[in-house]
Formats: sequence, structure tokens, C-alpha cells
Amino acid sequence: MDAWSTLSILLLLLLVAPDVHGKFLVEKNSLSVTSPDSLKGTYDSAIGNFGVPQYGGTMVGTVTYPKDSRMACKPYSDSDTFRRKSGGLPNVVLVDRGDCYFALKVWNAQNAGAAAVLVADDRSEPLITMDSPEEDSAASEYVENITIPSALIEKSFADKLKRALSDNEMVNINLDWRESLPHPDDRVEYEFWTNSNDECGPKCDAQKEFVKNYKGAAQILERGGYTLFTPHYITWYCPQAFILSKQCKSQCINHGRYCAPDPEQDFNRGYDGKDVVVENLRQLCVFKVATEERKPWVWWDYVTDFQIRCPMKEMKYNEACAEDVLKALDIPVHKVRDCMGNPNDDKDNAVLKSEQDAQVGHGSRGDVTILPTLIVNNRQYRGKLDKAAVLKAICSGFQETTEPAVCLSEDMQTNECLTNNGGCWQDKSANVTACKDTFRGRVCECPIVQGVQYSGDGYSHCEALGPGRCKLNNGGCWQHTRNGVTHTACSDRQLKGCQCPAGFKGDGFNTCEDIDECRERVACQCPDCTCKNTYGSYDCSCSGDLLYMREHDTCISKKGSTAKVGWVVIFTVLGGLSAAAIAGYVVYKYRLRSYMDSEIRAIMAQYMPLDSQNDVHHHLQEDA
Repeated sequence: MDAWSTLSILLLLLLVAPDVHGKFLVEKNSLSVTSPDSLKGTYDSAIGNFGVPQYGGTMVGTVTYPKDSRMACKPYSDSDTFRRKSGGLPNVVLVDRGDCYFALKVWNAQNAGAAAVLVADDRSEPLITMDSPEEDSAASEYVENITIPSALIEKSFADKLKRALSDNEMVNINLDWRESLPHPDDRVEYEFWTNSNDECGPKCDAQKEFVKNYKGAAQILERGGYTLFTPHYITWYCPQAFILSKQCKSQCINHGRYCAPDPEQDFNRGYDGKDVVVENLRQLCVFKVATEERKPWVWWDYVTDFQIRCPMKEMKYNEACAEDVLKALDIPVHKVRDCMGNPNDDKDNAVLKSEQDAQVGHGSRGDVTILPTLIVNNRQYRGKLDKAAVLKAICSGFQETTEPAVCLSEDMQTNECLTNNGGCWQDKSANVTACKDTFRGRVCECPIVQGVQYSGDGYSHCEALGPGRCKLNNGGCWQHTRNGVTHTACSDRQLKGCQCPAGFKGDGFNTCEDIDECRERVACQCPDCTCKNTYGSYDCSCSGDLLYMREHDTCISKKGSTAKVGWVVIFTVLGGLSAAAIAGYVVYKYRLRSYMDSEIRAIMAQYMPLDSQNDVHHHLQEDA
């Protein structure tokens, strides 16, 4: 392995590893055994980081330890193996640790009918949190569909359960999540540790989906003052010895103080880690500016829209796209820029420095090392990153009888299109908007109006397409009426776009300016012509008694012009007839004279010989 490879691996470890002096706490729930008497008592269990823990609730069940497939690494042959029988308690399946992912064990047990899963540790050690597989596309297909709770139990406790079950004793337990989250007051405080990087695989996809789905509920709680929400972003520092290395320069800002891993783990292509840090900083500043303007919930709008409009795979993950989103949501761009500061400064950035300090655990909360992570009332949330599951956890953070109405009702809808049109495109003059309110929050999607489809990105542009589009606000094209005449750049012959009509020039959408045909010398150019420009056209007149002919761009006489033409034709015709008559007369006279000459010569030949005839007769006699 060469020196650069060694340095790259070392730097990656330094960038993704937590402080060696930090701590990681395991969130636990209470597990009580109600029978048999030999096992009665309360035991610790570590809540799984997937599935849906029943925050705020309890579950009573019977423990079942299967005779076969105790590792639960393969699907059970009978889908009703652990299905609850009529009148019976739910089955909590005990499986052994090892050989496959925790999540796969729970998935197989769920498909066989289990109501919950306990995983028996195979070593004597402190409990750990069962996490979902990292960067495993096959696992991502089932992890998101796990809906039952699960927990890891200590080996010593698991061995006791197994002995009791082998002795054919019924083991009943009570899983209690009511105290999993503290509720010190009538407001829930929670943090969401996230990342703007959208190319980190299944976890990034799950995070984007969660933000989009949970946004509406989060904004209701925040607007009502029921919660105090704070977003956070993890960054690491580059060790002093490597600040000038290629790796640090591409992954860090502020001279190595704030770093993030390269999205593609390749320093020669795509985006760099420092691009991620800059966007993380921008999102923190969006929250800061929005909070100062007393509307912190706008952070959810910005993050959702940025994910949709500025993805890495489309090469739009940049400042220009981000600021387009800010403008659409009416967030002051200059304030966000001021908050961000200069990423090239060789000094601390106050916002990011505060974030690094917050990563370190304090009180009952451990260091934040996993993304994404939710901290609710200073306790780390465990379970599926899902709107319903997270909302249930947050609502369990309220003291009894102090929870808001949204926690007691399934009606979580809100119409975000009523405020700033949700940051979407709209045409106020035609009362047409791309904002659509849904249960998950608003979406920006070009509409269909009166059978006419609008097309565009839904945020900054929508354009009517197809026949009939000119009936809807003139197809978004330019239009002006003057002196009772309407000029328009929209035509049903064009299925899209706008084109200024004849006599005008411009883009057709916002402007069409009158063409001065006289000044631009495109018409009325004959010597006797006088040009006058009009709106959308021109008037051309001729001097004296001349008349302008537009199709020929020329002038002719007004007086007798028709008669003059007529006499010319008559004279021409008469002249032709006369010439024909004369020619005919000459021919007639010539032919008549020739005829008479021949007749006279014939008569004379009968009465007197002609010299020529004698000569002819004489020659004939000689020949004889």
C-alpha cells in the first residue's frame, strides 16, 4: 500500500470517528416478567434502532423460543408459526444473536406472526443498540417494512428465560415504553441530526423520505408552540499534520476546522466533502435567520425543496440552486450569506463551532455519532425513521393531559399553499398555481386547467401547452390592446411558446415592441413615397396625385389611370386590326393580279403564236 493510500485511510478514520473521550449511551426500555414467580422482576433491554417502538405504551405478551431456526436468519416455513391465537396473548419471540443482521432476524419473525422480538445476547457484556445494516441495498428493502418493536437482552437474563421455557413454564412479560422518554414540562424539545448529502445510499433515501413526509406534522407542532425543534449537522476537524494534504483541502473548510467525508469517496470526481459542509452551514443559517424572523418552521420547507430541486445526481447541488430556493420561500438571501461567513477564512466559524460542541454528549445523552439521529427531550430516539413512529415518540414526551390535540387526532393536515403560495409558481392574473396541498405537505407541480396542461419545474416556471392554451391568460404570452385592436403573441397554431405578431419584435412572453418600419426602411421605399409609422404597422402615402400600391411598394397616378390603360389597349387592338387588314389587302391584290395575268396569257395563246411557243415547236420537230 502506497503512502497516499495509507494517508487516505487514516484521514477517513479521523473524519468519521468520534472523540475518543466521548460516550455513547444505549436507550433502554423497561421489561418486566410477571410469571413465573422465579423470574418476576424488572430487567433492562436495549431498544432496536429499527421497527416501531411503542413509545408511551405497553405490551403484555408470552415469550416463545422456537425449536428450530433459533437464529432466525432464514424465513420460517410456516407464516403462522407465531401468530396470535384467538383469546391468547401476543407472542414475543426470543431468538439468538449471531450469523446475520439483527434486522433480518426481526423481519423473519414478523413475517411468521411475532408481535415483538427479544434478541438474546451471546456474550456477557454491556448492552448495545441493534442497528440496521449500513449500505446494504438488499437489507434496505425489508428494514423499512419492519413494524414490530424489538430489543436486545443480556445473556444472563436470556439464559434464565430459556431454562424456564425448557421446563415448560409459561413466561409472561410486560414491555413498557411509557418512561422511555422523559417529559419535564408541557413542551417537547427535540433535535434532528442530519446531513445535506443526498448520495449516501439507502439511509440518505430514507432520510429524504422522512423529511418530506414529516414536514407537515412538524410545522403544526412548531407553529402551535408545542415543540422546540433544532436541526444539527455533524462535522469533524482535520488533524493539524494533514491540513495541507489533498484530502483535507477537498473535504474541509476554514483551513481544516470543519470537514465532511467525500460523497463518492473519490477525491477526483463529483462533489467534495467541503461542498457538503458549505451546504450544511447554509441550512443551519436558514434555520437561524428563519428563527430570528419568528418562523423557524420554514427550515422544513427549505430542506425539502432543496432535496427536490438541487440533487447531486443532476449536478445542481450548488449555491445558485440553493439561493433560488431561498428566494422562492422569501428567505432573505443576504442574511443567510452574512450568517455563513467566508469558508476560506483561517478562523473559527461561530455556527459550525457551536455544532461541534453540541455533538459531545452531556447529562443523560451520549455523543451523536450516527446519522440520521433524533434526540427527544435529551434522549436518543430508537426505531424506524417514519412519520407515524416519530410523531408517536414526540407525543409521548408530553406529560399526561398536556399533549396537543394533534397527538389525539389523526387529522394532521395543513394547507401550506395559503402562505406565500408554498414557494411555488403562480399566475395571479389567471388565478393558476402549481401549489398542491397534500397530507404530507405541499408539492409544487404544474397543473391542468380546463383541459390544458402546464409544463415546467413547478417552482419558478410553468407554461401552458397544446390547443386551447391561448384561452388561459393568453397562454402566458404578451398581449396589448390599442385603439380597439388587440395584438397577441399567442397562437393556437403553436403548441407551445410565444411569438410576437407581424409588426412587432421581442421575446413574446413579456415584451413585444412595435417595429418602426419607416426608420428601419423595410417598407415604403419608393421615390415618391412618404412613410408614417403606426402601432403594429405603417401608413405609406404618395405625393401629388399618385396612389400607393402596397403589394408593389410603388406609386401610380390617381387621375385617369384606368382610362389611360384602356385607351392604350384600344389603340393597340385597333392598330393590330389595321395592320392585319392592310396585310390582307396586299395579299389579296397580289393574288388577284397573278390570276388575271395567267388568264390573259391563256386567251392570247389561242389566237397568236408566241415566240416562246415557236421555239418550242421548232425544237420538237428537229428532235423528230
